Amino acid sequence: MDATVSETTQTPALTGFTREAVLALSAAKGEPDWVRDARLAAWATYERLPAPKMTDEEWRRTSLRGLKLDRLAPFAGVGQTIGSLADLVEADDAGALALGGQQAGVVVQRDASTLWTEFDPAVAAKGVIFTDLDTAFREHPDLIRRHFMTTAVPTDFGKYEALHAANWQGGTFLYVPAGVTVELPFRSFALAQAPSSAVFAHTLVVLEDGAEAFFVDGHRSPTQDAQSLASGVVELILGEDAKLRYVQVQDWGRHVWNMMTERSVLAEGAELKSLQVTLGSKWSKNSIGAHLRGRNTLAEMLGIFFADGDQFFDHHTWQLHEAPNATSDLEFKGALKDGARSVYSGLIKVSEGAQKTDAYQQNRNLVLSRTARADTIPNLEIAANDVRCTHGATVSQVEEEHVFYLQARGIPRSEAQKLIVEGFFRPVIDRIPVEEIRDYLQGAIARKVGMGL
Repeated sequence: MDATVSETTQTPALTGFTREAVLALSAAKGEPDWVRDARLAAWATYERLPAPKMTDEEWRRTSLRGLKLDRLAPFAGVGQTIGSLADLVEADDAGALALGGQQAGVVVQRDASTLWTEFDPAVAAKGVIFTDLDTAFREHPDLIRRHFMTTAVPTDFGKYEALHAANWQGGTFLYVPAGVTVELPFRSFALAQAPSSAVFAHTLVVLEDGAEAFFVDGHRSPTQDAQSLASGVVELILGEDAKLRYVQVQDWGRHVWNMMTERSVLAEGAELKSLQVTLGSKWSKNSIGAHLRGRNTLAEMLGIFFADGDQFFDHHTWQLHEAPNATSDLEFKGALKDGARSVYSGLIKVSEGAQKTDAYQQNRNLVLSRTARADTIPNLEIAANDVRCTHGATVSQVEEEHVFYLQARGIPRSEAQKLIVEGFFRPVIDRIPVEEIRDYLQGAIARKVGMGL
């Protein structure tokens, strides 16, 4: 594979989010005027839009009171380099690369710098573009202008999406031309190490008509004392009959406040199979939506989350049916222990005229301690009269009868509880077609279960 290492100019640290900080970031990256102007327009949108309040339905159970934006460096680490990918592994970032193996390409970023990129020349010869977002802005401006925060997640989508558009750093761009199939996965890893700083990772995937690809996103950092922010946006744009598998694994340190907005847009006959894994951070708010805009589309949306300690996870999902004969299938499963808390709210929305919709939504929660809490709110909004839409939600504790059954067969109580939790997640894990990802998740869940259960 071809490999490249980023080299840029170091910049002084700033504190707080301001117009001047946006200009400093753009200057540090040496961006052309049109990119700088787009950032400034996004900053103006951020200043104009009101901050979310707990009276807003989406924020009713989620407080931003502890987030101190004025104390954070808006970006850090511009100019970091490594000699080889092995150097990164030796620097204790091996966990972020645990999903390694055969791949069509890989991009590794830390803070605001791209450390490493590899891309299979045979795949590139098919017209595929896979690169960090800074390079994409320079070398493929027409594609970027057409797709970056325009259709899937527009800049004015929300206040914090506008903040992201003004301060995005690094990020990854994948473009697959019409009719091209790439079987091996593309992998992107966003790492963070600078204290009291913000990371704005952005993923943009564009598949033209009939294209097929598999993309894996990893997010990781060690736990630090001072608060940090991770604000991510994922845009998945699928042309007619395109097929995409997308996996995101979030394992930020326990000092991180994490916001993530993911939106997919599906044209006629397109198929999306996605998996969202939430393991890390102190506080996470994930907004995940699929817009089924064409006929005969399919969106399979899977989710796994496991919160412990004082972690707080909030997942909002949208299955937006805008055309007839489309199918969506959502299954999110979560486990909680210690004093952790989770919120899930999902909406199946069927527009008028979206007849023959088949939509399913399921959220299951397993509570492993008396002090943990899970709230779940499934919703339906149906404007068509010939549909099949169902939803279900449960919150339950480990059944003592199940524990007793295993203990009666000589299994210690702690091990019995671990087996029950692993069995709870098994139906979702078994739907993942890649063995190495299944093994990674099983190991991560086992470590979580074993921490003081």
